[in-house]
Amino acid sequence: MITDVALDSGRRADRYKWIALSNTTLGMLMAAIDGSIVIISLPAIFRGIGLDPLAPGNIGYLLWMIMGYLLVTAVLVVALGRLGDMFGRVRMYNLGFLVFTIASIALSVDPFRAAAGALWLIGWRIVQAIGGAMLMANSAAILTDAFPARQRGMALGVNQITALAGQFLGLLLGGVLAVIDWRAVFWVSVPVGVAGTIWSYRSLREVGERRRASVDWAGNLTFALGTAAILISMTYGIQPYGGHPTGWTAPRVLIGLATGVALLAAFVVIESRVAEPMFRLALFRVRAFAAGNLAALLVAIARGGLQFMLIIWLQGIWLPLHGYAFEDTPLWAGIFMLPLTAGFLVAGPLSGWLSDRFGSRLFATTGLLLVAASFAGLLLIPVNFAYPAFAALLFVSGLGQGMFSAPNTSSVMSSVPPAQRGAASGMRATFQNAGTSLSIGVFFSLMVAGLARSLPGTLTSGLTAQGVPPGVAADVASLPPVSTLFAAFLGSNPVEHLLGPTGVLTTLPAGGRAALTGREFFPSLIAAPFHQGLVVVFTAATAMTLLAAVASFARGRRVAS
Repeated sequence: MITDVALDSGRRADRYKWIALSNTTLGMLMAAIDGSIVIISLPAIFRGIGLDPLAPGNIGYLLWMIMGYLLVTAVLVVALGRLGDMFGRVRMYNLGFLVFTIASIALSVDPFRAAAGALWLIGWRIVQAIGGAMLMANSAAILTDAFPARQRGMALGVNQITALAGQFLGLLLGGVLAVIDWRAVFWVSVPVGVAGTIWSYRSLREVGERRRASVDWAGNLTFALGTAAILISMTYGIQPYGGHPTGWTAPRVLIGLATGVALLAAFVVIESRVAEPMFRLALFRVRAFAAGNLAALLVAIARGGLQFMLIIWLQGIWLPLHGYAFEDTPLWAGIFMLPLTAGFLVAGPLSGWLSDRFGSRLFATTGLLLVAASFAGLLLIPVNFAYPAFAALLFVSGLGQGMFSAPNTSSVMSSVPPAQRGAASGMRATFQNAGTSLSIGVFFSLMVAGLARSLPGTLTSGLTAQGVPPGVAADVASLPPVSTLFAAFLGSNPVEHLLGPTGVLTTLPAGGRAALTGREFFPSLIAAPFHQGLVVVFTAATAMTLLAAVASFARGRRVAS
């Protein structure tokens, strides 16, 4: 009789772990897709609400549509993971599904236009990000509780690689759905969210350790405000200021960065002294935990830079040079980046399964070396590349990132005590999300700085050669490069954007006007300056990935759980 009860309990536990895997994977896929789906759909969204995001004063709307979701998830996942430890990881995860779904519905029914419509979307994207943060903060902890150590790498591999692949699938979905209707970009999450919410509330249950404790308000506030101050300051650092191509010398940026660093320093002091800290800093004494999170932060910065630079590269230069209209480039950029997603999907689950048997260090470190090699390869190919070589490099990068992610997550989560898994999951997600947000500031600034040195002269000579008056050409060339960069990013013809307000296009001969607004003039013009920026960006990304590989190797041998 006792044996029968034990067998029945074992069967229920075995069934439950697969339910937990499928549900949390669905949640992470949805949150990841919505993190990137808006990026590729921005042209259609802004056209739908009747707002020019590149007009003076509107760049802020554009940046907050991109950065708001990433910023909120980076700020909140630690606190929400800690609350999961205290009040139940499944409870927090289920609530996240519900909040995410409600926000998706609100986004799809935006009743306003112009600036009011943009503010509605930004506000509800922030609410959606709160739900996404609840999902991200607790999904890995739920899986770590549900699966035994011998299967944990496989389970976390499926979950994490699905999330990473979702970032790139979002680009493809955004391109497809934006052609149909800009609201469809948000509609797609509604049925998945409703079904997932009902399923999670009906099927998931608390199986991990839960310990009641007082809420560390001081730690929560200093961490949230400090992280937000730094990331918001970086958002404004991308924008031009006082005649400079970027705003890193602006007083509000410098004050914001200093305030953020001071608040995070206060957070460290508070967490070392309170009885029930939001996050136990002592966990960083665990080598596998500290090394794994450092490697995850560095590779997240490098991966975020890769994503945005590839989009600009494809949409602003390569696709127009190969006959694609600017307005069609967002969709095709997602399609041509599919080898990266394929690499994720091939390597992720397999490396997770193998790391359960042979340990995490070998696979995670080797994966990062492959990623670094792919960055070096991207440095060597020309701007107008042959696609097979480009696709092969993307596939290698995807393989490497897939080999790293699952073993690294398994190593980090297995290295902490069961009662701290929610907080550990939140911190792991924070490093990943903060790295993505940091990458936008870092790599956009590097690219803008590179373009600012060479683009004005190239643009002036190119425009005057087509009959644009020298004074107009000089004025246009002196505009901040970030505007030109965002025009390419949005799949808009940058020359029409730059010259349209001057009225000079209507005065030019038909041949000159056709040449300036054609598919080849701007890509050919910007190719050399852009390549100089790419060299800086991918050199920095290669260095970060190699540092991540060193940190990954330093995690030590297999962690016992």
